Amino acid sequence: MKILCHLVHPAHFHLFKNILESLNKNGHKTLITIRNKDVLENLLIESNLKYIKISDIQNSNSTLNLITSILKKTYSLVKIAKFFDPDIMISSATEVAIAGKLIRIPTLLYFEDDLEYVKSWASICGPLASNLICPESCSAGKWENKVVKYNGYHELTYLHPKLRVYSNSEVSKTKPKYLLRLAKLTAYHDANNSGIDNKLAYKIIDRLKVKGDVYISAERELSNDFKDLKLKIKSTELLDFMRGVDIYIGDSQTMAAEAAVLGVPSIRFNDFVGKLGYLEELEHKYGLTYGIKTSEPEKLLEKIDELLSYPNIKEEWQKRRAKMLADKIDVTAFMVWFIENYPESVKVMKENPVETQKRFM
Repeated sequence: MKILCHLVHPAHFHLFKNILESLNKNGHKTLITIRNKDVLENLLIESNLKYIKISDIQNSNSTLNLITSILKKTYSLVKIAKFFDPDIMISSATEVAIAGKLIRIPTLLYFEDDLEYVKSWASICGPLASNLICPESCSAGKWENKVVKYNGYHELTYLHPKLRVYSNSEVSKTKPKYLLRLAKLTAYHDANNSGIDNKLAYKIIDRLKVKGDVYISAERELSNDFKDLKLKIKSTELLDFMRGVDIYIGDSQTMAAEAAVLGVPSIRFNDFVGKLGYLEELEHKYGLTYGIKTSEPEKLLEKIDELLSYPNIKEEWQKRRAKMLADKIDVTAFMVWFIENYPESVKVMKENPVETQKRFM
């Protein structure tokens, strides 16, 4: 089988990396294409993975520019797909859904944000993708008939304890460590949403630095006051660094979920709180993360104070993580099976999803 995997976000690199590695070991041929965003290309380079870049992320300021950009990316993908001739294409990008429909190649589109909150993505991918793949905690609205749901999270494709995480970065282990993430909030689902500004960041850092060492991971340009706190590690080392963090705070929901899945107490501060099923489940069913809206900065500071005073917090969160893991499948193994047996795997999952997934527990 030949599989084309198109990546458009660093999280998608992590989502598909182990899946592609397993597919290659099983004798399949894979090709990676990318639309570069943030550290995505760095992750591929540092991992010694070959890829074809079709474009960089561009923030379109008009509908015409957006349509033009999508058409250009689709055209590039069509040319590559015709040359590679894949049996299936996997991605989270709209251009893959369009390209697959044009040249009649099956497409699997993966998502983790409930579709009522990513309407532009859903309006294209819903009707055009062959199937949509998401966690059971997500909602797909009117596209439920195309959806295959699995008992897990994207993050478990690379942070499940059965898998090896990236090489450890040496940092001081004599003090508690706190990670503050400042995202750009420029993704398609981030429109009209805000996060942690510099004024609030000062207040957060003042609280944390009394207790331990503060590190900042930032997509945006940092002010001079914060540059000494910038985390200086390779892109591929960030997740392993996070494993040793005592508390994560940020405006990125992806990293909040990653911290939660690792058993690290996490607080996300953005306007998606209460909207995304997988984070709601991690918060309210497993108690691994907390969501606070941007209209409540004082509540954020209160939650930080609460976690800083929590006794034996690492041990407690690892117990909560163990409960979550006991409920979830090995998502990588499931995805490899699903792709290798597609489209029959769709029928199997529709007929008996519970029993089918038991083999991956």
